[in-house]
Amino acid sequence: MHIVDGALSGPVVVAGAVLAAAGVGQGLRHLPVEKIPVAGMLSATFFVASLVHVPIGPSSVHLILNGLAGLVLGWAAFPALFVGLLLQAVFFGFGGVTVLGVNTLNIAAPAVLAGMLCRRGLAGPPAMAAISGAVGGALAIALTAVCVGAALALSGEQFLPAAKLVFLTHIPVMAVEAAITGAAVSLIRQVKPELFSVMEAAR
Repeated sequence: MHIVDGALSGPVVVAGAVLAAAGVGQGLRHLPVEKIPVAGMLSATFFVASLVHVPIGPSSVHLILNGLAGLVLGWAAFPALFVGLLLQAVFFGFGGVTVLGVNTLNIAAPAVLAGMLCRRGLAGPPAMAAISGAVGGALAIALTAVCVGAALALSGEQFLPAAKLVFLTHIPVMAVEAAITGAAVSLIRQVKPELFSVMEAAR
């Protein structure tokens, strides 16, 4: 889901940078000191998970786990995912520096939105919490694919086929991320449920 340098038009790059900066600023305001270790852990999880690419047809896909970050961190998912994307761009050349804002917006905004929409279910019975986590995981990937496609489409009609391909190739990823996020939510509910309650108290 990383868009590379030079693929987007100037206005899209600038708009993405401005909106991402606003999101990171908002996220930092919603990141209490006790939540920093969790944010670092989820940033590292995203960093490692998205390094493993699986070829599908002419493209490749990878896990993102931004839905889990959104469910646990809320707005703080913005700075956490920004750090992971920055390190990937600097050390591995994934994405790029000029499109860092757009990539952050495409991945973090869906995480926050999925977290907002699915967070209430986490306080329910264990089965409902797992289902809410699974829906959040799949929804975050679907929204990220839509955002990436929109960024490409807004940069020129020549990118429309690529925009459609992005969504289609990530349908299997939605299912995998739903399973992983649902399982992760179930585990967190059992061993460290305060991760969700602290998040609510900090909002």
